[in-house]
Amino acid sequence: MKTKKKLLTVLSLVATVGALVGTVSCNVSSSSSSSTSNTNSNNNSSTGVTSSAGITGADLNPHAGSWLIPEGGFDTETPVEINFYSTMGKELQEVYDLYYKDFHDLYPNITVNHTQPGGYDDVRDQIKTELAVGNGPDVAYCYPDHVALYNTSKSVVTLDNLMDTKLKVNDKEVGLTDEQLDDYVDGYFAEGYAFGDGKLYTLPFSKSTEVLYYNKTVFNTLKLEVPDHWFSTGTEDKTSMEYVCAKLKEAYPDCTPLGYDSEANWFITMCEQLKAPYTSASGEKFRFNNDQNKDFVKKFKTMYDKGYFTTQTKYGAYTSGAFVNVDPTATTSYMSIGSSAGATHQRPTKVDGAYPFDVGIAPIPQADANNKKAISQGPSVCILNHNDPQKVIASWLFVKFLTTSVEFQAEFSIKSGYIPVLKSVQDNPVYKAHLAKADGGDNIAALSSKVCVEQADTYYTSPAFVGSSEARDQVGKVFVGVLDLNASDADYNTKVDKLFSDAIEECKYAAE
Repeated sequence: MKTKKKLLTVLSLVATVGALVGTVSCNVSSSSSSSTSNTNSNNNSSTGVTSSAGITGADLNPHAGSWLIPEGGFDTETPVEINFYSTMGKELQEVYDLYYKDFHDLYPNITVNHTQPGGYDDVRDQIKTELAVGNGPDVAYCYPDHVALYNTSKSVVTLDNLMDTKLKVNDKEVGLTDEQLDDYVDGYFAEGYAFGDGKLYTLPFSKSTEVLYYNKTVFNTLKLEVPDHWFSTGTEDKTSMEYVCAKLKEAYPDCTPLGYDSEANWFITMCEQLKAPYTSASGEKFRFNNDQNKDFVKKFKTMYDKGYFTTQTKYGAYTSGAFVNVDPTATTSYMSIGSSAGATHQRPTKVDGAYPFDVGIAPIPQADANNKKAISQGPSVCILNHNDPQKVIASWLFVKFLTTSVEFQAEFSIKSGYIPVLKSVQDNPVYKAHLAKADGGDNIAALSSKVCVEQADTYYTSPAFVGSSEARDQVGKVFVGVLDLNASDADYNTKVDKLFSDAIEECKYAAE
């Protein structure tokens, strides 16, 4: 049995009892546009097909049992049209359009209408509105909390039977082969099982994570080591974030050594690194009100009071602004934790044709060297149910093509700055050449991707359910709320307790 199939068994069991962690999102958006493309389907030989004579809407309902493939397989002669919503801007659409032609050569009777409603929230909101009146796309970019929202109307097709089918079209597998299944990066593929019922709802499309950007020039000048863990174990713990911040503050008293863009990501990632309860897709869903989480937030509060870091809320903008700043009259930082896909925003503007400092990139610090974790972000794709078996199979063929094509994943990742979801992309000559140019200047996006690829086994996915998005918002507010408290107040601990308990109540209210 292949490694990934063993993973699927474990994921199914874990999802059933429900104990993954939090919900992620990424604040990336692009301008609205749309394009229309064509796709196709071929002859079929339905060997070993899970079949349903006289398929009905109930058979297509993922909550009425696993989705069933019609007895006749896929009709490769009759034209079928599907709609695809994404957030791709013009440059990414050019890559998509190029490879869409290859898909059309494989399945000529399928037409894919591609629309870009805006950013991720725009896609979610438009689909939510359309589902309310029985419409919506067939395939969509999604985050786990989007899927949980769509599933309140039982609108998302589970992919297990499609993934496992032995149906063939022109002697090509419709399902995933063992090799294709094993090629997905495990941490990215696991997101599809984040819904607490052991079923697969999404496939990973394009991913990012958080990385640590640091001013390599300053680090070399001060002979500082790159921090790989958060809290100091002693006064000479030179690779702790706490130690490095202290040394930067000594050298540059007016600086704020570290900027962290997302308070929510920081909180959720610490839960994962510490194996502390956060949320669950089943049972008691909101679990973050515990002493372990209060302890790490208070430790960061101590560092904050020393002027060691700022966050997006406290800074009032993305903290990359302070990191790339070279104006001594404005806030300056020498480290920044943000999206790996935003590497070009962490690079200073050239002065007289040269960058004022070199940027280094490293994995984010950890709480436990034996339990390294970094958040998985970026879009997956889901298939929505419109009670048409032909559309569902066409949608699956389309989704499978985009997520298993090594060449597409390589080109799309180079252009977007996101990470390919297939391990074998690392052997693609175009992608290898891209990574070979990695540096902290003109090729900073390649450097970011290289760091991400090297830590692929650390990625985690949070559980998704109605209310998981609210949990994410609330823990971010708790983090900031604690930073705003006066730690010397006699009732400091009581106020911390109240922030946590109030957040739990807000989550429960939102989930009702």
